[in-house]
Amino acid sequence: MTHFESELAALKQKLLLMASHAESAVNNAIKALVDRDDDLARKVAEDDDKIDHLEQEVDAACIALLAKAPLATQLRLITSAMKIARDLERVGDEATTIARRSLDLSQEPQLKAYVDIPRMATMAMAMLNDALGAFVNGDTARARAVIPRDKDVDQLNKQLYRELASFMIEKPTTITRCLNLMTISKALERIADHAKNVAEDVVYLYEARDIRHLGATAA
Repeated sequence: MTHFESELAALKQKLLLMASHAESAVNNAIKALVDRDDDLARKVAEDDDKIDHLEQEVDAACIALLAKAPLATQLRLITSAMKIARDLERVGDEATTIARRSLDLSQEPQLKAYVDIPRMATMAMAMLNDALGAFVNGDTARARAVIPRDKDVDQLNKQLYRELASFMIEKPTTITRCLNLMTISKALERIADHAKNVAEDVVYLYEARDIRHLGATAA
């Protein structure tokens, strides 16, 4: 392995470390919500700096590698790494949003049993996990399979939004809690969007084909 190849391998490892932090942040934020665990929610918010710093490190490594005139395949890896890092950083931001809303919700009686939100989280995180697995293994079929699943998360978000809107109309005292839950639901919907972005980047990386905005059939 050349020195350049070892640097590329190190870049991939740093990206996967960032992914691990982002996934843990979301899982812990949802756990904090369900368990009404304020300490865990605060920890998620505090740990967001780690993800931000890793994104900066990935970007710096990518810029250094770009200066070494990489081959086309290597260039795609470097540019894809920068885009994936950006999406992972935003996943971390959404986890922080969920954690902060959890802190607000824990100050009032629980509105309803949390079923749809953990379900959405499971769906979104499965998408992200599959997209990252496709990145590691060069599996574009797995990456492509992630993309249409985004619509399922969108649908669940809309369903929950309608339900919470009805709550607010029927019982105005629930408005604050409903708005917090809507924000959490939207954060999960965005996490699914970021997972879809990662999957599209994986296809670009290994097939040299940009499938963004083409729709599920073209993908």
